[in-house]
Amino acid sequence: MSDEIFLTTARRVIRREAEALELLGESLGPTFSAAVRLILDTKGRVIVSGMGKSGHIARKIAATLASTGTPAQFVHPAEASHGDLGMVARGDVALVLSNSGETPELADIVAHTRRFAIPLIGVAARADSTLIRQSDVAIVLPQAAEACDTGIVPTTSTTMTLALGDALAIALMEHRRFTPEHFRVFHPGGKLGARLARVGDLMHGAQDMPVVPTGAPMSEALIAISRKGFGVVGIIDANGGLAGVITDGDLRRHMEGLLARRVDEVMTRSPRTIGPEALAERAVAVMQEAKITSLFVLDDESRRPLGILHIHDCLRAGVA
Repeated sequence: MSDEIFLTTARRVIRREAEALELLGESLGPTFSAAVRLILDTKGRVIVSGMGKSGHIARKIAATLASTGTPAQFVHPAEASHGDLGMVARGDVALVLSNSGETPELADIVAHTRRFAIPLIGVAARADSTLIRQSDVAIVLPQAAEACDTGIVPTTSTTMTLALGDALAIALMEHRRFTPEHFRVFHPGGKLGARLARVGDLMHGAQDMPVVPTGAPMSEALIAISRKGFGVVGIIDANGGLAGVITDGDLRRHMEGLLARRVDEVMTRSPRTIGPEALAERAVAVMQEAKITSLFVLDDESRRPLGILHIHDCLRAGVA
């Protein structure tokens, strides 16, 4: 077989799935909104369940919901029949997935929701299926061919179900005004956690700040720069605010007669600073733009320095 045959197959698969997603988007209506409102009104968790390939999709949907502010848990339908139904309680809402709507392993979990008045959102491709008929809110997937020519491999159907889960999660997330800061709480590790780290999490505190008062001799500033190792010293005014900074570059520009000067004569006024709640990624961008390696962190209201952030602190945390 030639490479072109493989590419032709791949493009056909992607085209069919893309067309199915278009159909899904056009088919959404009041039942989707009803599902979102039902989840918003629940006091418990969203219990997501499905068997086989739908089960894999259900796990991902549960994870996406949980990471975006909607408490959720995947329950395997076969395990539910052997004790895990105890995980599905009053106050929860069940989101059950099945392309056919007739998956035998789902019978017990569906019956459990009916017995204990647990709201059920059913997702299936057949409007006359048992799952859809038993659901309080029924979302029927549009008729779309699977990506394989035999029509037996769950491909297009699982893609639509996954996209539907993402649509639910984002609709809920935006309604709750879920911010990057909220997102960070659930994603403290890895590259994503590093990108969402705040300046206040990485900065050195007040005890490590190289600072001298206005009017101080340059000899005092040089000692502070050397002792703290940030390559900069902050100049503090009578009110405790940051009046300016002296960097290695300022020292080079004022080398002649340097020790005879006062810090006020050498410092750069209105330096670049940042607040403790800003993302560390933003701090890196500021430092790169200004071609500097440290930023003083100021209180947003008083403008007094709270700490100092070096670009190496960000790099060690994985922010780049």
